[in-house]
Amino acid sequence: MSIAFITAARKKYHANLLNSVLTINSHGIPSNADKDSKLSVKIARQIAEILESSTGERLAGQTSGSAFEAINAEFIRETFLSLKHIRPGQWEIIKVGNRNRMAIAEYEQYAHLIELDHAAKSNPQLAAALGNDYTISPDVIIVRHLLSEEEINEPMFFVDRKVSRRTAIRAINGGKPLLHASISSKWTIRSDRSQNSRAEALNLIRNRKGHLPHIVVVTAEPLPSRLASIALGTGDIDCVYHFALDELKQAVEAANAEDALEMLNIMIEGKRLKDISDLPFDLAI
Repeated sequence: MSIAFITAARKKYHANLLNSVLTINSHGIPSNADKDSKLSVKIARQIAEILESSTGERLAGQTSGSAFEAINAEFIRETFLSLKHIRPGQWEIIKVGNRNRMAIAEYEQYAHLIELDHAAKSNPQLAAALGNDYTISPDVIIVRHLLSEEEINEPMFFVDRKVSRRTAIRAINGGKPLLHASISSKWTIRSDRSQNSRAEALNLIRNRKGHLPHIVVVTAEPLPSRLASIALGTGDIDCVYHFALDELKQAVEAANAEDALEMLNIMIEGKRLKDISDLPFDLAI
């Protein structure tokens, strides 16, 4: 029997993690576990065993984070770009990282931030008032490129040069590509990291002109209580996606941690926590 495309992509995604960041060290501690939390270690080890983890030493935090971003970008590139029958368009998946805090100014909804940045640099009082609330550096983004006249008018003669001269999707109007999604990759979640994701999400919401991009978080955090710190609540992040949600639930059940299982079910049933395999379809909305 043939294997479904997304099922195969999910298996490949986990294999890539197992070959890089998802390891168990010589003390039996998985690389995504908090060594000071017995429950974190227990759940993470069970997930790793389900995924047939190899043994190795933990990578440095920054290295783990960067590798996780790259693997997430590869998964999204492989899956989302294959859904053009559901969401047509010319798309590009880019791993941004934290190299350029003004990277999103290259896209239509945030192009005005360039002028704001120039003004802040030339005016110390303005810079002090603004702080860095307008600087955002997503880990991975999805960009939609603009439509040419030929593409718009292919099925029939939709537009001429007299109408629709302000819409962002039309290349002839001189705009920039559209930011479709901002994807934050968090290998693990600590209180400071969850607040960082929320702060970036709120900056994306407040500073946009036009359509709001999807704002999501992908994580390998094993503790439901820490997942809840970022998943619960609405208004900033669309949803949190776990790298192995089915395996996480199985591991929490095996740990006989009733409070943790109850919290996990609240997030799942409340549609605040989903599996990585749900992400490409949600991005197509």
